[in-house]
Amino acid sequence: MGVEYQPKKSCNGGEEGHCDSASGDHPLILGLLPSALVDHVAKVDWSLLSQIPGKSGGSFPVENEELEHILREVKVHILSSLVDSSSSKTIAGGSVTNTIRGLASGFGLSCGMVGACGDDQQGKLFVGNMSSYGVNLSRLRRKKGSTAQCVCLVDELGNRTMRPCLSNAAKIQADELIREDFKGSKWLVVRYAIANMEIIHAAIRIAKQEGVLVSLDLASFEMVRKFRLPLLQLLETGNIDLCFANEDEATELLRDEEGANPEAALNFFGETLPVGCSDIRP
Repeated sequence: MGVEYQPKKSCNGGEEGHCDSASGDHPLILGLLPSALVDHVAKVDWSLLSQIPGKSGGSFPVENEELEHILREVKVHILSSLVDSSSSKTIAGGSVTNTIRGLASGFGLSCGMVGACGDDQQGKLFVGNMSSYGVNLSRLRRKKGSTAQCVCLVDELGNRTMRPCLSNAAKIQADELIREDFKGSKWLVVRYAIANMEIIHAAIRIAKQEGVLVSLDLASFEMVRKFRLPLLQLLETGNIDLCFANEDEATELLRDEEGANPEAALNFFGETLPVGCSDIRP
């Protein structure tokens, strides 16, 4: 797989510690990252997709052995098809990571991340990639263990087939978050994930103690469908100031309501969120 950026910076502090990028600064926007994730992105055709277990176009978790097998198949596919090696790359991934990187590089905003990454090569790559965009990583803990990975296979139509591997990934714990992590920031960016609810609640509680506003991404309509009640309870706490959702996620949120549609969801957000606004994407 190609690599977009070779890291020059890493983490300090012995076996475990904090990543030292821009330490001492208070980023305007902070992203919550319970487990750092590295994306292996490759453009492929159906001859390879047909060999990958699971439904094409979806996201299906795999164990490390399966992930390594897919990466080997992708490498062979690229070499045998004489595809330009630039059609594949390895970068820091995940929706919160993408948001923070985009705000930092595209808009020049002061951004940082709070969470954890592994002390492996993928963790170093994550740190190097985000540091190259000026993202503050002084609140990112380096932990003994592996960094989560995901293979992202993109077909000629732009459809993505995702195979994430989160097994034994280094992860921050709720009781490791402290007020100093959030002090001086204006916004906390959070992605809804049922597996991280304890961490999410802890981060939001501490952020509010520091006067930080919270934005929530609804992640996917599957996540909303399967875990709708905890999401509604979270939204109704009054601690979420801004919510991002696409039309499917918004409709799924109110699926038991009469006349559930994106417009009804927008009204719900307007009545529920303190900021009183939301973004519903097509």
